[in-house]
Amino acid sequence: MIYRFRVILDNDLEEDVFRDLEIREDDTLEDLHNTITQSFGFDGNEMASFYLSDDEWNQGEEISLFDLSDDNSARLMNETSINDTVDQSRTKLIYVYDFLSMWTFFVELAEIVEESEGVDYPNLMFVHGQIPDTAPEKSFEADDDFDDFNDEFEDGFDFDDYDGLDFDENWN
Repeated sequence: MIYRFRVILDNDLEEDVFRDLEIREDDTLEDLHNTITQSFGFDGNEMASFYLSDDEWNQGEEISLFDLSDDNSARLMNETSINDTVDQSRTKLIYVYDFLSMWTFFVELAEIVEESEGVDYPNLMFVHGQIPDTAPEKSFEADDDFDDFNDEFEDGFDFDDYDGLDFDENWN
């Protein structure tokens, strides 16, 4: 079977930037990574990861290009087939390329179709919009309940007044 994906650049530009791709269901996420980087004109030499996602695009488990964990426990793209991560009930992934620039893409399975004779896969089906020269800026904001969490630990100490801190008395 062939999986058709729409890969959308997460940006605040007026024009949407996306690519429609076809790839075999038993290809790996590394194959999908290579297809995405080529279709958007990246050289493919930067670190990247896919993240499982729910319907609200919440970031879940990471599937990495390389294992940088201390215990070699990371799930890797080259060991993970596409049909092991997405299907008709789980259709969304988040893809991040180049962790310094944070190019972020929403990857959504559009449909699953029969393989067409005479078509080479992976296949770039459609291109819309031009990728900007630099990655769109990301703004990271704390949850609304952060102040409640912070208040919980308020103990009245003035940490700028070092002389007033009696370490013997307050030592745990």
